[in-house]
Amino acid sequence: VQLQASGGGLVQAGGCLRLSCAASARTDQTYALGWYRQAPGKEREFVAAITWSGTRTDYADSMKGRFTISRGDDRNLMYLQMDNLRPEDTAVHYCAAVRAGGMAIAGRSERGFDYWGQGTLVTVSS
Repeated sequence: VQLQASGGGLVQAGGCLRLSCAASARTDQTYALGWYRQAPGKEREFVAAITWSGTRTDYADSMKGRFTISRGDDRNLMYLQMDNLRPEDTAVHYCAAVRAGGMAIAGRSERGFDYWGQGTLVTVSS
């Protein structure tokens, strides 16, 4: 599967952005999906994960209550709604996928994902 992330940009602290991830999955394939981010000078970190069915989600503790991961009506779309953004949220955000059953959610380790999008930059100014 190929993944294309978009929606990044520059926003002031307290603002919001919605990232999108378009997947080129065949109709007979399902994946567990996730978002990661990498801030300048730091390692890539887990943000959130969701099942292909969209019925189960998981969030990093620091994102709970501010970020919402969801699936689109189009089965090949995934979103990350980010609210109340902080300067420390500045990072390149990546979407990721791994072949899995429709109800399966991936673990938080990036080693569990086989496919990665190119990343979209989110910059939050203070």
